[in-house]
Amino acid sequence: MVTMAQRIETLRTERNLSRPALSSALGFPKNAAEKFETGRQTPSQDQQKKLAEFFGVTLAYLRGEADVREEGQGTWLEQAYAEETPAPAPAPKRPEAPVVVQSSGGGQDSAVFSALLNSKSFQSVVRAAVLDVLRSPDGQALLRQAVRRELGK
Repeated sequence: MVTMAQRIETLRTERNLSRPALSSALGFPKNAAEKFETGRQTPSQDQQKKLAEFFGVTLAYLRGEADVREEGQGTWLEQAYAEETPAPAPAPKRPEAPVVVQSSGGGQDSAVFSALLNSKSFQSVVRAAVLDVLRSPDGQALLRQAVRRELGK
């Protein structure tokens, strides 16, 4: 898997820029590009956006999450994952029957829980939280493990 550090270095060398020149062009501290390329520092989300715009690539490509440089050329998953403000996903299919939770309090708890699970705002919050976790280094590691496990079957 290609790292963001490798992608930044490759894109910079394709443009025949020095590390300080790249940092200067983007308004970053003089040694920022060096830190990004050596992995000593990860660019902030704003810095990642500036880098992607400067090089004309998607955030997913810059991060090493996709092999497609330009928007609209990747799979729907790569595009959805790359967006910082994700487009609303298609509404998930609702279960045929409401979710029933056994409790000592009676049927009111299960009705409240079902209403919560079927709430668009709750689904949106859960989706955003899941995407944030998947974007994190730990989430990426979990995804790699799951893919390896599935490919090994």
